[in-house]
Amino acid sequence: MSAVKMPPSIGVWLLIMMVVSGCAGGFGGFQDARLLETPGHKLLVEGIKRYEDSEYRVAKKTIQFALEEGLSKDERVKAHKYLAFIACVSGQQGTCREEFAIALELNPKFELDPAEAGHPIWGPVFRTAKSKTAH
Repeated sequence: MSAVKMPPSIGVWLLIMMVVSGCAGGFGGFQDARLLETPGHKLLVEGIKRYEDSEYRVAKKTIQFALEEGLSKDERVKAHKYLAFIACVSGQQGTCREEFAIALELNPKFELDPAEAGHPIWGPVFRTAKSKTAH
């Protein structure tokens, strides 16, 4: 069986097309990050965006749907963190503490970012939840 020889310009053109289209790993190695995102991941991203837009009711439902669709462990921690934030800003400190407790159960080393930890509403609730999981 002989190899098919192609002019160098076609080989270079194919290589360029593979790189541009994300196929640098070869024809079988096509990886587009958008195709690798799970439905749960997409919902989590949407829920966080809704939270950032102060659409708390929609954010809460979207993040809950994300959890139902399936998330990685780190994504579940993040989802419960945002559900805690939503509960806290909605005046539901008990639910806020419960959501932080779930996040801490998933990852006992979980910490808020410095800006989040200093928040006057959920910062103290998180510290309480963290101290209860440390025992």
